[in-house]
Amino acid sequence: MNEQQQSLQDLQHIKQMMERSSRFISLSGLSGIAAGTCALVGAWFANRVILDNGGPSGYRELVTKTLEVTSLQDFMGHRLFQIAVYTFIGALLSAFLFTYTRSRKSNVPMWGYTSRRLIINVAIPMIAGGIYLFRQMQFGNYGLIAPGCLIFYGLALVNASKYTLGEVRYLGYCQILLGIVNCWFVGYGLYFWAAGFGVLHIIYGSVMWYKYERSKNADA
Repeated sequence: MNEQQQSLQDLQHIKQMMERSSRFISLSGLSGIAAGTCALVGAWFANRVILDNGGPSGYRELVTKTLEVTSLQDFMGHRLFQIAVYTFIGALLSAFLFTYTRSRKSNVPMWGYTSRRLIINVAIPMIAGGIYLFRQMQFGNYGLIAPGCLIFYGLALVNASKYTLGEVRYLGYCQILLGIVNCWFVGYGLYFWAAGFGVLHIIYGSVMWYKYERSKNADA
Protein backbone atom coordinates (compact mmCIF):
# COMPACT_ATOMS: atom_id res chain seq x y z
CA MET A 1 0.00 0.00 0.00
CA ASN A 2 2.82 2.37 0.87
CA GLU A 3 4.52 1.53 -2.42
CA GLN A 4 1.31 2.36 -4.32
CA GLN A 5 0.97 5.67 -2.53
CA GLN A 6 4.60 6.48 -3.25
CA SER A 7 4.07 5.62 -6.92
CA LEU A 8 1.04 7.90 -7.08
CA GLN A 9 2.99 10.72 -5.48
CA ASP A 10 5.82 10.22 -7.95
CA LEU A 11 3.38 10.33 -10.86
CA GLN A 12 1.81 13.52 -9.52
CA HIS A 13 5.24 15.06 -9.12
CA ILE A 14 6.19 14.14 -12.69
CA LYS A 15 2.88 15.55 -13.94
CA GLN A 16 3.52 18.82 -12.11
CA MET A 17 7.04 19.03 -13.55
CA MET A 18 5.71 18.46 -17.08
CA GLU A 19 3.05 21.12 -16.54
CA ARG A 20 5.62 23.61 -15.29
CA SER A 21 7.78 22.95 -18.35
CA SER A 22 4.95 23.32 -20.90
CA ARG A 23 2.87 26.09 -19.31
CA PHE A 24 3.60 29.49 -17.84
CA ILE A 25 1.87 29.10 -14.47
CA SER A 26 3.27 32.14 -12.67
CA LEU A 27 0.40 34.44 -13.63
CA SER A 28 -0.70 36.11 -10.41
CA GLY A 29 -4.32 36.54 -9.44
CA LEU A 30 -3.34 39.88 -7.96
CA SER A 31 -2.26 41.03 -11.43
CA GLY A 32 -5.81 40.41 -12.66
CA ILE A 33 -7.26 42.31 -9.72
CA ALA A 34 -4.85 45.21 -10.29
CA ALA A 35 -5.59 45.34 -14.02
CA GLY A 36 -9.33 45.29 -13.35
CA THR A 37 -9.00 48.05 -10.78
CA CYS A 38 -7.06 50.21 -13.25
CA ALA A 39 -9.79 49.62 -15.83
CA LEU A 40 -12.53 50.71 -13.42
CA VAL A 41 -10.57 53.81 -12.42
CA GLY A 42 -10.07 54.64 -16.10
CA ALA A 43 -13.79 54.10 -16.74
CA TRP A 44 -14.62 56.51 -13.91
CA PHE A 45 -12.46 59.25 -15.44
CA ALA A 46 -13.91 58.53 -18.89
CA ASN A 47 -17.41 58.79 -17.48
CA ARG A 48 -16.56 62.24 -16.14
CA VAL A 49 -15.56 63.29 -19.65
CA ILE A 50 -18.83 61.89 -21.00
CA LEU A 51 -20.89 63.75 -18.39
CA ASP A 52 -19.07 66.97 -19.25
CA ASN A 53 -20.09 66.47 -22.88
CA GLY A 54 -23.80 65.91 -22.58
CA GLY A 55 -24.00 62.61 -20.71
CA PRO A 56 -24.51 59.14 -22.22
CA SER A 57 -26.52 60.56 -25.12
CA GLY A 58 -23.51 62.66 -26.06
CA TYR A 59 -21.27 59.61 -25.89
CA ARG A 60 -23.61 57.67 -28.17
CA GLU A 61 -23.22 60.47 -30.68
CA LEU A 62 -19.43 60.31 -30.58
CA VAL A 63 -19.20 59.85 -34.32
CA THR A 64 -21.49 62.80 -35.04
CA LYS A 65 -19.30 65.55 -33.58
CA THR A 66 -20.92 65.70 -30.14
CA LEU A 67 -17.44 65.30 -28.69
CA GLU A 68 -15.90 67.16 -31.61
CA VAL A 69 -14.37 64.05 -33.13
CA THR A 70 -14.26 64.52 -36.89
CA SER A 71 -11.10 62.64 -37.87
CA LEU A 72 -8.72 59.91 -36.71
CA GLN A 73 -6.31 62.56 -35.46
CA ASP A 74 -9.07 64.13 -33.36
CA PHE A 75 -10.01 60.73 -31.99
CA MET A 76 -6.44 59.87 -30.97
CA GLY A 77 -6.01 63.29 -29.40
CA HIS A 78 -9.30 63.15 -27.51
CA ARG A 79 -9.32 62.81 -23.73
CA LEU A 80 -11.18 59.49 -23.89
CA PHE A 81 -8.45 57.98 -26.04
CA GLN A 82 -5.74 59.39 -23.76
CA ILE A 83 -7.48 57.94 -20.71
CA ALA A 84 -7.61 54.55 -22.46
CA VAL A 85 -3.86 54.69 -23.17
CA TYR A 86 -2.97 55.62 -19.57
CA THR A 87 -5.28 52.93 -18.24
CA PHE A 88 -3.66 50.30 -20.48
CA ILE A 89 -0.16 51.32 -19.36
CA GLY A 90 -1.16 51.23 -15.69
CA ALA A 91 -2.82 47.82 -16.04
CA LEU A 92 0.14 46.40 -17.95
CA LEU A 93 2.72 47.64 -15.43
CA SER A 94 0.74 46.42 -12.41
CA ALA A 95 0.12 43.02 -14.02
CA PHE A 96 3.82 42.68 -14.81
CA LEU A 97 4.81 43.65 -11.27
CA PHE A 98 2.61 41.07 -9.53
CA THR A 99 3.45 38.34 -12.03
CA TYR A 100 7.16 39.06 -11.65
CA THR A 101 6.83 38.90 -7.86
CA ARG A 102 5.06 35.55 -7.99
CA SER A 103 7.58 34.24 -10.50
CA ARG A 104 10.39 35.09 -8.08
CA LYS A 105 8.60 33.39 -5.18
CA SER A 106 7.89 30.29 -7.29
CA ASN A 107 11.49 30.22 -8.53
CA VAL A 108 10.21 30.14 -12.12
CA PRO A 109 12.01 32.25 -14.76
CA MET A 110 9.92 35.21 -15.86
CA TRP A 111 11.34 35.06 -19.37
CA GLY A 112 11.74 31.62 -20.85
CA TYR A 113 10.48 29.32 -23.56
CA THR A 114 6.95 29.00 -22.15
CA SER A 115 6.54 32.73 -21.51
CA ARG A 116 7.74 33.50 -25.05
CA ARG A 117 5.16 31.11 -26.48
CA LEU A 118 2.51 32.72 -24.30
CA ILE A 119 3.39 36.23 -25.46
CA ILE A 120 3.49 35.20 -29.13
CA ASN A 121 0.06 33.59 -28.94
CA VAL A 122 -1.37 36.66 -27.19
CA ALA A 123 0.29 39.05 -29.60
CA ILE A 124 -0.94 37.52 -32.88
CA PRO A 125 -4.69 38.16 -32.35
CA MET A 126 -3.96 41.48 -30.60
CA ILE A 127 -1.81 42.81 -33.45
CA ALA A 128 -4.26 41.61 -36.09
CA GLY A 129 -7.11 43.17 -34.13
CA GLY A 130 -5.20 46.40 -33.65
CA ILE A 131 -4.63 46.74 -37.40
CA TYR A 132 -8.28 45.97 -38.12
CA LEU A 133 -9.55 48.48 -35.55
CA PHE A 134 -7.11 51.10 -36.79
CA ARG A 135 -8.68 50.79 -40.24
CA GLN A 136 -12.13 51.04 -38.67
CA MET A 137 -11.09 54.31 -37.09
CA GLN A 138 -9.77 55.58 -40.40
CA PHE A 139 -13.19 54.94 -41.91
CA GLY A 140 -14.87 56.66 -38.96
CA ASN A 141 -16.47 53.53 -37.50
CA TYR A 142 -15.69 54.55 -33.92
CA GLY A 143 -18.71 52.76 -32.51
CA LEU A 144 -17.15 49.39 -33.35
CA ILE A 145 -13.89 50.05 -31.48
CA ALA A 146 -15.12 49.02 -28.03
CA PRO A 147 -16.71 45.69 -29.07
CA GLY A 148 -13.75 44.99 -31.34
CA CYS A 149 -11.29 45.43 -28.47
CA LEU A 150 -13.25 43.00 -26.30
CA ILE A 151 -13.58 40.41 -29.07
CA PHE A 152 -9.94 40.42 -30.16
CA TYR A 153 -8.71 40.49 -26.55
CA GLY A 154 -10.92 37.50 -25.80
CA LEU A 155 -9.56 35.67 -28.84
CA ALA A 156 -6.02 36.40 -27.64
CA LEU A 157 -6.79 34.92 -24.22
CA VAL A 158 -8.36 31.79 -25.70
CA ASN A 159 -5.44 31.37 -28.10
CA ALA A 160 -2.88 31.71 -25.29
CA SER A 161 -4.72 29.65 -22.69
CA LYS A 162 -3.07 26.40 -23.80
CA TYR A 163 0.26 27.82 -22.65
CA THR A 164 -0.85 29.00 -19.23
CA LEU A 165 -3.58 28.41 -16.63
CA GLY A 166 -6.68 26.86 -18.16
CA GLU A 167 -8.98 29.34 -16.45
CA VAL A 168 -7.70 32.04 -18.80
CA ARG A 169 -9.77 30.39 -21.54
CA TYR A 170 -13.03 31.08 -19.71
CA LEU A 171 -12.07 34.70 -19.17
CA GLY A 172 -11.51 34.89 -22.93
CA TYR A 173 -14.93 33.37 -23.66
CA CYS A 174 -16.60 35.96 -21.44
CA GLN A 175 -14.73 38.81 -23.14
CA ILE A 176 -15.77 37.57 -26.59
CA LEU A 177 -19.41 37.25 -25.49
CA LEU A 178 -19.43 40.78 -24.09
CA GLY A 179 -17.91 42.12 -27.29
CA ILE A 180 -20.51 40.39 -29.44
CA VAL A 181 -23.37 41.73 -27.32
CA ASN A 182 -21.80 45.20 -27.45
CA CYS A 183 -22.10 45.09 -31.27
CA TRP A 184 -25.85 45.51 -30.81
CA PHE A 185 -25.45 48.27 -28.22
CA VAL A 186 -23.08 50.61 -30.04
CA GLY A 187 -22.45 53.72 -27.98
CA TYR A 188 -22.42 51.90 -24.66
CA GLY A 189 -18.85 50.70 -25.10
CA LEU A 190 -17.59 52.32 -21.89
CA TYR A 191 -19.95 50.21 -19.80
CA PHE A 192 -18.99 47.02 -21.61
CA TRP A 193 -15.31 47.91 -21.22
CA ALA A 194 -15.82 48.45 -17.49
CA ALA A 195 -17.56 45.07 -17.25
CA GLY A 196 -15.02 43.20 -19.37
CA PHE A 197 -11.67 44.77 -18.56
CA GLY A 198 -12.69 45.79 -15.05
CA VAL A 199 -15.21 43.51 -13.33
CA LEU A 200 -14.31 40.28 -15.14
CA HIS A 201 -10.60 40.77 -14.46
CA ILE A 202 -11.25 41.36 -10.77
CA ILE A 203 -13.46 38.25 -10.54
CA TYR A 204 -10.91 36.18 -12.45
CA GLY A 205 -8.00 37.49 -10.37
CA SER A 206 -9.83 36.82 -7.11
CA VAL A 207 -10.64 33.25 -8.12
CA MET A 208 -7.06 32.63 -9.24
CA TRP A 209 -5.61 34.09 -6.05
CA TYR A 210 -7.96 32.03 -3.89
CA LYS A 211 -7.30 28.83 -5.86
CA TYR A 212 -3.53 29.01 -6.40
CA GLU A 213 -1.97 31.59 -4.06
CA ARG A 214 -3.96 31.85 -0.85
CA SER A 215 -2.80 28.55 0.64
CA LYS A 216 0.84 29.24 -0.27
CA ASN A 217 0.71 32.67 1.36
CA ALA A 218 -0.83 31.14 4.46
CA ASP A 219 1.90 28.51 4.65
CA ALA A 220 4.54 31.21 4.27
